[in-house]
Amino acid sequence: MLRTALRNVLAHKARLIMTALAVLLGVAFVSGTLVFGDTVASAFRNAAAMSLKGAAVSVQAQEPPGADAAGGEDARRTTVLDTALARKIRALPGVTSVRPTVNGVATLAAKDGRPVNADNNWQNLATNYLPGKDGNDGHFPLKEGRGPTAEGELALDAKTAEKAGYRIGDTVRFAIDGPALTKKLVGIVSTDDPRVTAGGTLTLFDTRTAQQLFVHPGQFDEIVVAAEDGIDDRALTDRVRALLPGKGAKATSGADLAAEQSAQITEHTGFLTKTLLVFAGIALFVGAFIIANTFTMLIAQRSREIALMRAVGASRRQVVRSVLVEAALLGLVASATGFALGLGIATAMRPLLNATGAGLPDGPLVISPMTLACSLAVGVLVTVLAAWLPSRKAAKIAPVAVLSSVDQAPPVRALVVRNVLGTLLTGAGALVMLYVSTLRTSKESNLMIAMLGGTLTLGGMIVLAPLLSRPLITLAGRATTRLFGVSGKLAKENALRNPRRTAATASALMIGLTLITGLTVGGYSAQRAMDKAATEGLAADYKVSNSSFTGLDAGMADKVARVPGVAAAIPLTSAAFDTRGGFALITGTDPKAFGRTADLDIRAGSLRDIGPGKIAVSDEFAAKAGLEVGDTIDAEMNAGKAEKKKLTVVGVYAKTHAAEEALGTLADVLPYSGTKKLDKVLVKAAPGKTTGLERKIRAALGDSPLLKVQSREQLIKTDGGSIAMALNMMYGLLGMAVVIAVLGVVNTLAMSVFERTREIGMLRAIGLDRSGIKQMVRLESVVISLFGAVLGIGTGTFLAWAGGGLMTSSMQEYETVLPWGRLGIFLALALVIGVLAAIWPARRAARLNMLRSIQSS
Repeated sequence: MLRTALRNVLAHKARLIMTALAVLLGVAFVSGTLVFGDTVASAFRNAAAMSLKGAAVSVQAQEPPGADAAGGEDARRTTVLDTALARKIRALPGVTSVRPTVNGVATLAAKDGRPVNADNNWQNLATNYLPGKDGNDGHFPLKEGRGPTAEGELALDAKTAEKAGYRIGDTVRFAIDGPALTKKLVGIVSTDDPRVTAGGTLTLFDTRTAQQLFVHPGQFDEIVVAAEDGIDDRALTDRVRALLPGKGAKATSGADLAAEQSAQITEHTGFLTKTLLVFAGIALFVGAFIIANTFTMLIAQRSREIALMRAVGASRRQVVRSVLVEAALLGLVASATGFALGLGIATAMRPLLNATGAGLPDGPLVISPMTLACSLAVGVLVTVLAAWLPSRKAAKIAPVAVLSSVDQAPPVRALVVRNVLGTLLTGAGALVMLYVSTLRTSKESNLMIAMLGGTLTLGGMIVLAPLLSRPLITLAGRATTRLFGVSGKLAKENALRNPRRTAATASALMIGLTLITGLTVGGYSAQRAMDKAATEGLAADYKVSNSSFTGLDAGMADKVARVPGVAAAIPLTSAAFDTRGGFALITGTDPKAFGRTADLDIRAGSLRDIGPGKIAVSDEFAAKAGLEVGDTIDAEMNAGKAEKKKLTVVGVYAKTHAAEEALGTLADVLPYSGTKKLDKVLVKAAPGKTTGLERKIRAALGDSPLLKVQSREQLIKTDGGSIAMALNMMYGLLGMAVVIAVLGVVNTLAMSVFERTREIGMLRAIGLDRSGIKQMVRLESVVISLFGAVLGIGTGTFLAWAGGGLMTSSMQEYETVLPWGRLGIFLALALVIGVLAAIWPARRAARLNMLRSIQSS
């Protein structure tokens, strides 16, 4: 039986190649994901190890009592780590050196004026350059020039300098949290910091300058202690802790710090790997349909051969074993090839994800024996499991079947049982999803219920596909018959000949399109909701804000107002307060001018009455808190410490994103805002002066790289851009499943042509020409593809609608909106898939010799 299995694999190379490709692509996705996860984890660990090299103890500053509040007149941090403490630690027995560092964030402007990485400030590292006895800092090896030594100097890493277009001697413009600053570039260094290697920037100052920018003179954020060989890290850590001034600092041994970082890296990379493995699993699930379909057809084609084997003494177990060995050999070869392809996928993943701002560090490809073993095991296991049911069917072939037809219709009883099971699964899934549609929170339990409902619904549709194929394909067949005559009618009959096979082929495509459609409908609806939220009630032409979220100086609104072409510049800030209506936000602004940049629907009172201690509230908050015009509330303002403030309601407006739950004066709100600064400035342009106003506003405000001046169109693009990027990534990941589904259509058609060799010869003999044969095969492919597409788009749309209610808790404007254009593209894509998938099978069918085909058995 082993020789028989080997002979069957070699005898059907052309028929099994598409199945092998399905396994190959699925395993490539799995192996690529596993190798990618190991590679990224290794790169993070290597970078962390470099940063901890020689570190026996790390003393890190914690926010001490009485620290400067962020955004005050002096926004620098206050720490308890100072020069005196560094000297005490250096004097401890066994300590060889201490490295006191100052850490901050500096956002650069490129030489051409554009901000560099302004939207990912966490990657823009700034620190102090600490020269040793030789005048160089070993942590940042020099590539050109020298290290910064004076207040007007700085150094950049090589990638940052190249990205921004700077050379030694250039004047570099940057910002910390306010106006732009300038310093001369005197050195270019290299670094292994993962934030920088993954697309961030590195700016180095001399220690005194770094302290002036980020902390106070003589203070540091961290002190890294190096020890002599043989010194116990934890014992030294205890001695360092004894020197710390109580609260405000934390000492951690190098070993513990390495363990903490390793755990964080494992958690971070593990989540990414698991997410990618979900999509790899989808690809393998789709591939399983193709594998099962292929073996079912192969067994049907070899029914006489199997019957003869039974007649000469082969047992049912031997037949099953033969088919499973054949599947295992196929899975092993395809998995090995897929693993090699997966290495290429793993190599390409990092730059693709970094292009979306993932911030993954560089590093060599890591290939572990466990990854190889898992990839091969997964491929072989999926192939064998998918071939198990066909093998059982093969074992049931009786010896007398040697005289039976090659292609028999499935038993009626089996289809009845399948239809009942499919109806029950689909009904249960639909009921669960209808329940989900009534939920309005996206808590974990609700998400699990939605996943259960979606799985039941999709599973039920897969089981019901043979039943649904007849009415839908019959309907499509009427159109093909009218348009293409005999070829169209034959295509319909061929697709309906074996409902299970047609359903299995279409289901592979349906799964991919269900997921893609669900993501598209949900993402498009969320994008529309975000677009609405970004501009609802907003009549301003521009919004000015700070990309580092540190706020804008209160005087910036006046500066903008003086720019030629600006009709109005309205300052806004916000603060939190508690009332009998619960937690709420209040917007502080100039009430009299606010109406020029925002469209408010006043329900009661007037905005003109807003003044010191007098506010307007949204109708939703008024109903929640039971407020009316004239009521006075005791608001507990939250700004570090609670403070009571009496506020009188003088107006009620319809809820809008242009204002929070309440609206008051700038003077009443600004002292309680988180930054003590403005959140934004809304700008209304004078008639006909909108063009070019952005550049003038930036110039008037010092052209800081942190400054964001966005038009209405840019606001919409920015808010919706993240969703569009996520959708594109999902399309790419699910694209593998669609490609595998296309291979399934090709495979089914190719084998169908083989089965109908005699039939095709007869059709040729009675007058159907080669072009008619090609057209028949193409139309069959198109009908199957469109059947899968209709099921997938319909199921995906239903799941997206039912699950959309979970979004309303975080996105109140969310409502399901169908992107008809994109859904039309999916249908057109299915049509194209059908045409392309039929190219090879149609050519093969048209080239069959008429006489030999008629004589074939």
